[in-house]
Formats: sequence, C-alpha cells, structure tokens
Amino acid sequence: MPGGRLTQQERQQIALGLADDLAYAEIARRIDRPTSTVTREVMRNGGPAGYRADLAHRASEQRAHRRPAPARGPRSADRPADGRDPEAMAGFEEAITTVFMQSGMSRMPARVLAALLLTDSGSLTAAELSERLQVSPASVSKAVTFLDEQTMVRRERDERRRERYLVDEELWYQSAVASARANTAVAATARQGVSVLGSTTPAGARLENVARFLDHLSEVLLRAAEQGREVLSSKPAEWAEEE
Repeated sequence: MPGGRLTQQERQQIALGLADDLAYAEIARRIDRPTSTVTREVMRNGGPAGYRADLAHRASEQRAHRRPAPARGPRSADRPADGRDPEAMAGFEEAITTVFMQSGMSRMPARVLAALLLTDSGSLTAAELSERLQVSPASVSKAVTFLDEQTMVRRERDERRRERYLVDEELWYQSAVASARANTAVAATARQGVSVLGSTTPAGARLENVARFLDHLSEVLLRAAEQGREVLSSKPAEWAEEE
C-alpha cells in the first residue's frame, strides 16, 4: 500500500468516485489507500459535495511549503474531551454508511442515519447535520424525508422550536415490523396473481409458494421482534447481570 502524500491523479480518482456516489471505502480500495486517508482528504477539502481535485491538490502543496508546526505532545493530547480517536470515528462512520448502502439505502440517507447513530444524544438539527456532513440543507431534508417514511427516524421540536431528528431504541424494532408488513403486502398481491393465473398452472403454483414463504417469514420476524424488543432498551448494568 502506498504511503506519503496523495498524488494529483489519486485526487482526481477520489473526485470521480464521489461523482459516482461511491462509498469512501470503495474509493480507497480503488486507489489502494486507507479509508481514513480518503475520509480525511474529502472532509478537509469541502466535503463530498464540494470536493475539487485541483483545489485540494493546490491546498496540499501550500500546506507542505509552510513552516513545520512545533512538536506536539502525545497523540492522546490531540483528542477531543471525550477521548475518542477522530480518525477511528471517521473510519467507522464510513464503514457503517457503506453497510447501509449495501442493504439498498442511497448514500445521503445512509450518511444521515450513521451520523445520528454515532451522536451520543441520538439527535441533531438540520443545521447540525448539514455542517457535520458538509452538505446542503436541501440534501439533509430529502434524506430525512426518506428515513422518516421508513420509520427509521422521528422528528420533534426542541425548546427553541427547532426541528430535531432522532433515532432511539425503537428504530430497529419499527424497521423489523415495517419489513414484515411489506412482506405481507407482497404475499397478498402474489395471491391475487394466483387467482388470475390459476392455482394449477406453473406460474400460479410459483406465486402461491412465494406467498406462503413470505407469510411464514413475516410471522417469524414479528415474533422475533417482539421477543427481542426489550434488548433495545437494556443498559450496561443489565448486560453485566446477564453475564
């Protein structure tokens, strides 16, 4: 894996990857660099929506020609008050965003959901999300609308009457329930096809099998969701007791 500063060609590849809405991990794989390097490069130079390869390369050259900064103390002294490693946090945020995208979610909703999950409060305003992700408020609004429709976030007003977006313990339960309901709807529609095609025809039999499978899957998913619901609200002390 190459080290040292990014080349202009690598920055052009990063810009092309962003234009194609690729995850940072995929862009990093294509240029054989760590994901954290790509994440830091993009966030330092305008974010996903504002990154320009030529401007980023020029800024890098300018930084390289400045006088070296005085020696700093141990790495831990550079970390924020919460003690977390910013580079590790950025890498994990990109990793979980990539997983959401692989499950079928488009990039911006995936980034918004990841940002909310990684915030201790589980809550951010549109302005905070826009600043954190370096994207326009319109992009945030569109992403939140999608997540809201999928019952993956909820909205509420804070004491300053600002709209906040939240994830909570019920997120994954509600997502499982929504998935089960979607399967049930597909099963019902498949059975309509059986009546049209005829239950004794190959196509009709195929649709009936699909309907039976999805009905079974929905039943199992709903039962598991109800049984596991309390796990979502358990606290560290409760984990210790279980162990």
